[in-house]
Amino acid sequence: MKRRAVFIDRDGTLSEEVGYINHVSRFRLFPYASSAIKHLNENGWLAIVITNQAGVARGYFSEDTIHAVHDAMTNELKSNGAQLDAIYYCAHHPSVGEPPYRLDCDCRKPKPGLISRAVKDFGINLEESWMVGDRYSDVELARNAGINSMFVMSGYGRGEWEHQRPNWTEQPDLVAEDLLEAVRLIVAGSVEYTDLSAL
Repeated sequence: MKRRAVFIDRDGTLSEEVGYINHVSRFRLFPYASSAIKHLNENGWLAIVITNQAGVARGYFSEDTIHAVHDAMTNELKSNGAQLDAIYYCAHHPSVGEPPYRLDCDCRKPKPGLISRAVKDFGINLEESWMVGDRYSDVELARNAGINSMFVMSGYGRGEWEHQRPNWTEQPDLVAEDLLEAVRLIVAGSVEYTDLSAL
């Protein structure tokens, strides 16, 4: 039986948006992150992080730094009783840096390559799965991958929502204040659109 997954953007959704995280000391999970992931764990949903990390291609940090940040993130979540099922990242950029990182790949959001890999690894039911993120590219990714989209107001979310939404060609299926509210809506099986005019 195929499983349902919530794909989660990292910076601005699961953790504070502070620009390129070139050292593990700059990484800060949101206070509610562990509760959100734990809620998914307890209700049988896969919790999978999907993140662009083009700072590698740009020469700002190495893949070792990404692994150190993800180790710290995983350990902090575990200490609070929360477990990520997987983390997928793209270190490429189509026009900046040197090979092998300068690459027009299939894994840089909003292209669906990372989600496609997760589907192969976990046997995921796309129709019942969600992408949660604070950028319009996360909404585009959801559409490209054939999953539902949840836009959150944390990180870049509110600014993109208020200033850039008139130019969007796609709209999210649901909107939430943050990851915890998003997860609660998803788990509860909400099919009603949030009152977007109130945001």
